Amino acid sequence: QQLANAQTLTEQALTLAQSIKAPELAYRWQWQLGRLLKAQGNPQSAIAAYDQAVNTLQALRTDLVAINDTVQFSFRESVEPVYREFVGLLLQPLPGEEEVSQAHLQQAREVIESLQLAELDNFFQEACLTSQSQQIDYIDPTAAVFYPIILPDRLEVILSLPGQPLRHYATQASSVQVEDIIHQMRQSLRPTSLKKERLTLAQNLYDWLIRPAETALTQSNITTLVFVLDGSLRNLPMAALYDGEHYLVETYSLAIAPSLHLLSPQPLIPERLQVLTAGVSQSIPGFSPLPAVEWELSQITNQVPALQLLNQDFTSVNLTDNLQTQPFSVVHLATHGQFSSDPEETFILAWDKKIKAKDFETLLRSTQAEPDDPIELLVLSACQTAIGDQRAALGLAGIATRSGARSTLATLWSVQDDSTAQLMVEFYKELNQGTLNKATALRHAQLSLLQQGYNHPYYWAPFILVGNWL
Repeated sequence: QQLANAQTLTEQALTLAQSIKAPELAYRWQWQLGRLLKAQGNPQSAIAAYDQAVNTLQALRTDLVAINDTVQFSFRESVEPVYREFVGLLLQPLPGEEEVSQAHLQQAREVIESLQLAELDNFFQEACLTSQSQQIDYIDPTAAVFYPIILPDRLEVILSLPGQPLRHYATQASSVQVEDIIHQMRQSLRPTSLKKERLTLAQNLYDWLIRPAETALTQSNITTLVFVLDGSLRNLPMAALYDGEHYLVETYSLAIAPSLHLLSPQPLIPERLQVLTAGVSQSIPGFSPLPAVEWELSQITNQVPALQLLNQDFTSVNLTDNLQTQPFSVVHLATHGQFSSDPEETFILAWDKKIKAKDFETLLRSTQAEPDDPIELLVLSACQTAIGDQRAALGLAGIATRSGARSTLATLWSVQDDSTAQLMVEFYKELNQGTLNKATALRHAQLSLLQQGYNHPYYWAPFILVGNWL
């Protein structure tokens, strides 16, 4: 606890690290300096030190993810805490001030954005995601954006409403408690779970994330909630949050944004709706049959103009050839697949092989003649997040972001294939009418399942729209 001495020595170490151009050491001393200044009751200087640490990490992006024998970074231990501690500092009022300043709220939001990008870089082991385009706050005047942030001592939420200053609110619960509730809720979404236990947990999370914003949402005439989710919250379907009377999806259309920036957002035009459907309904060694896939693809073909690749026709080569020869606005894959925190375990199953995350990205991007004319919607039906993998949704976010598609519709767990087929058919029916955006079309499809007797969220909640919801 010799804080003043520690600060002097840390500053000397930092000067040495900078003089030998060793940023992988420098950021650690900047981080340590931030902690020491905070411990000495100097939050303003601590913020400046943390800011330098994060800037050094940003400059280090390519090195951080390179497989380097001499400097192997453990992301969760050596990188992630810098961002979270910095956000924790920014979201506390400075001495003598009653509220957190708008400048600090905006900075906190940018730091969370940087962390999201760093996590995806770390997942793919290469720095190739660049944030670009328009901030989502300015896209849709009826959408509110939620940024929940899991900090060691509390759960913070930054709320962005169109044309208004940022707000934030916090729940005093440790990250261990928050993770425990998230895990319990995920377990409670199994079809065999007890209703009372499930609704209690879903209401608990609703109280933390949404309840403090209810009045503001109503006053601002909000119809869509967009979530930039943090950590294991990504593994939870927001649709299943419960306000005591209704599920969240009964009140709002919902979308997930992997970051604050989206590819040039624009609505899907029904006249340009051309769908490539591909699926595996028969069993392949190691994978069970999905008998409803045939019905799902044939029904989609009845709703919208579509080309179908089924079973033996759905090979990786066929998929590539068709994507390269015709301009499809939607690619719909009804097959086994898995999202994992390991890109090698993140795959989509074609008839001939597993298409892994990186190969899938290359395949989709190589088919886009114009970089500014991406696939509008990628649908991954029947895929699921890896069981027991707390960070599995990184795989989903990775595929969604890296595919180059404006939006991805996927499922957090593998659902009964007949109810999935019904939901997908209803989704395309709504989309084809041209009066609803993607998020609202998905909401209507989910509500149609709910009204057809699929009362349990297990059947309709796991479908999530990632990216552009328009």
